[in-house]
Amino acid sequence: MLTRRTDLAAEAAQLWQEEAGETARLPGVEARDSVREGYKVTTVRILDEEGARTLGKPTGTYITLELDGLLRREEDAFPRAVRVLAAELAGLLKLPEGAPVLVAGLGNRDITPDGVGPKAAGHTIVTRHLVERAPEHFGSFRPVSALAAGVLGTTGMESGELIAAVAEKIRPACVLAVDALAARSVKRVGRTVQLADTGIVPGSGVGNARAALNRETLGIPVIAIGVPTVVDAATLACDLLAEAGRGDLEPEALAGAGQGLIVTPKDVDAQVEDLAKVIGYGIDMALQPGLTVEDIDLLVS
Repeated sequence: MLTRRTDLAAEAAQLWQEEAGETARLPGVEARDSVREGYKVTTVRILDEEGARTLGKPTGTYITLELDGLLRREEDAFPRAVRVLAAELAGLLKLPEGAPVLVAGLGNRDITPDGVGPKAAGHTIVTRHLVERAPEHFGSFRPVSALAAGVLGTTGMESGELIAAVAEKIRPACVLAVDALAARSVKRVGRTVQLADTGIVPGSGVGNARAALNRETLGIPVIAIGVPTVVDAATLACDLLAEAGRGDLEPEALAGAGQGLIVTPKDVDAQVEDLAKVIGYGIDMALQPGLTVEDIDLLVS
């Protein structure tokens, strides 16, 4: 039923509701909206296989943060965004105190819309070596490692293979995988962050799916953190036509010259920088809950 490409569970649920009718009940799925730190938070829980088939996503919890205020440069928008991301991420992690974590930045740092993961990893406070070598000073910190995994075309290795090898060596209790996503609506690009406890399939949003990173492949929990930076051109065209009163077309009807075309905003570089920093700082605050935004500024600068 869902033919318009999106990596966001909130969009998939919205699309199903639009097609099925407002009074229809989405089977096997629970969704609720809330507000935290002035930002809208949408939580979608896919409860069973029926819900998974309906939305085309694995069972689990998906949390979408709408950070429009960050794009508008509202007062205190950045620290509020960091705090809400940290709070929602901490709720998904459920780790024992001191359990080690590996942060994996997925994507190609040389392609701007795909650079969210590596840039977020660059804002992560790495502490594993400090905790091991100077416990008298850093023993209160959680051991954290960070890896910018690169892509097959530049490393010759699948990112999943590299992360699996590192995870086997350092034995983290959890992997946080950060990647760029594809959205259905251009209104979500560069202003939305999705957290999911189901892992991730790198490249799936742009039709280039690689090996999955999840509990089944790594043997440990994988929390996915993603930012939509692109929209499939055919999906975007259908939405624009629907706004103009031509809501009878689906993306398949527009296949041809635009097939495989991906659209991204002209200021995607600034959006990627902003959201990568929010994600990196949010991860830091979730993993090291005693830190403030000001503390993180000092430690990563």
